[in-house]
Amino acid sequence: MAEILIRDVAKTFGKTTIMQGVSLSILKGEFVVILGPSGCGKSTLLRLIAGLEEISSGEISIAGRVVNQLEPRERGCAMVFQNYALYPHMTVAENIGYALKVAGTPKAERNARVAATAKSVGLSDFLDRKPGQLSGGQRQRVAMARAIIREPKVFLFDEPLSNLDAKLRVQMRHEIRRIHNRIKATSVFVTHDQHEGMTLADRLVVMNKGTIEQVGTPQEIYDHPASLYVAGFIGSPAMNFLPGQLSAARRGVLLENGSLVPLAQMPDLADGHMVQIGVRPEHTTLAARGSGTIEVRVDMIEELGSGRLCNLLFEDIPLCALTEARPELAAGDAVGLLFDPGQIHLFDSATEKRVATRRVTASGRQMQANPA
Repeated sequence: MAEILIRDVAKTFGKTTIMQGVSLSILKGEFVVILGPSGCGKSTLLRLIAGLEEISSGEISIAGRVVNQLEPRERGCAMVFQNYALYPHMTVAENIGYALKVAGTPKAERNARVAATAKSVGLSDFLDRKPGQLSGGQRQRVAMARAIIREPKVFLFDEPLSNLDAKLRVQMRHEIRRIHNRIKATSVFVTHDQHEGMTLADRLVVMNKGTIEQVGTPQEIYDHPASLYVAGFIGSPAMNFLPGQLSAARRGVLLENGSLVPLAQMPDLADGHMVQIGVRPEHTTLAARGSGTIEVRVDMIEELGSGRLCNLLFEDIPLCALTEARPELAAGDAVGLLFDPGQIHLFDSATEKRVATRRVTASGRQMQANPA
């Protein structure tokens, strides 16, 4: 049974539509990450679930109860904000236990639950300190402890790690996932950071311009992006894209300069149909110029320690190759580039949606279609 059920939700401010036609089912105990760039509607969706914004149309249910008209405190949600929202004059213990105090929980019970909750997030030694005496990561743990102690049905995280430095963000990602695994509460986490999304989520919800582009596990979305937008947004370094037209006779895609990119799988589209090839940098190989390669120029080489990121130009189109080798190349050098035919993604140029493909055998016979 879904813990959170969102049906055809829309949100408008005056004549401006922020979100439309959003439907999503989140299972009990699931960790769902809503991912997208600034302005895509992800934080608005979280605030609609929490009751901090009113929906314009549609319906939201939590634990089987429609909550459209319920106040935030009646929805059984606890929210962790980007800016921590701690009371600066209170100690860590007072911040964590404040909701229990307001609810009239007896002091002895309140103190016991504060101690247990603080221990669960590694704050037992900081209970007498005030927020100003804590690091950013410690303050974020206080905010999480304050949410945990309420024993909510649903945790809502609104970009809670954005104010932390890179190293601390990694540590806190692990901490959030550990806490989720331990308490098993349903969690909805909003972020623009794909690394956070990929590492935290049971399922990812990728949003764009107020609508949901794709829902799936991180691996499903990485391996089978449903649209050009998702393919370009998920993955670092970003996926390479090249426009071209299908050539059934040559079993590949002809680029604008006449180069051919062979395909292991052919789409169910007419010969000459315009498509976009998508290839991830780790599925590209630098090679000597010649038959079977496309010619590119080196723009810049980035040293990664474990390998190199080669920034290239095909005509005026930027491409990227990720390699463990350390080729002796300099800016302006011409080099050949190969794509792994089995790792090429195809998108319809007109609709920007992923297209289904059929594997082509050596005889030219088409096999069963792969999913779009």
